[in-house]
Amino acid sequence: MTNLNTVVTWVDARERLPRSGAPVAAAITGRYPADSATESAADTALGEEFWLVRPMVFMTLHWSEDGAEHRDCFVDSDGVVRLPHGLASAETVTHWAELPTLPGGTTHFVLGKGVQSALQNAWDARPLS
Repeated sequence: MTNLNTVVTWVDARERLPRSGAPVAAAITGRYPADSATESAADTALGEEFWLVRPMVFMTLHWSEDGAEHRDCFVDSDGVVRLPHGLASAETVTHWAELPTLPGGTTHFVLGKGVQSALQNAWDARPLS
């Protein structure tokens, strides 16, 4: 039986950053505008605090579509750039973790002919209780 359990080790983004190009799970904090129908205008401007996890890629140098240069930043699949916590950004990354390997495997990706057998092996595996 293949072990499908994994352990996540979170790293404080103020203390250490991942290597450039690394796909990571990023814990992001910021504020999201609250529903203006139920909040006063003053409360809506502040929004609601959030803290959530998203897959991102860390880049030591990144150029946005608008041509802006960003250094030591986390970029999500929509191209949104977020900086490590403590830097000037509306939403910041507080912690990051290396992504786990694919279910039932020891790698982060499989290409070509190996995909179907890797998927089948993962579907046949059961998490340890």
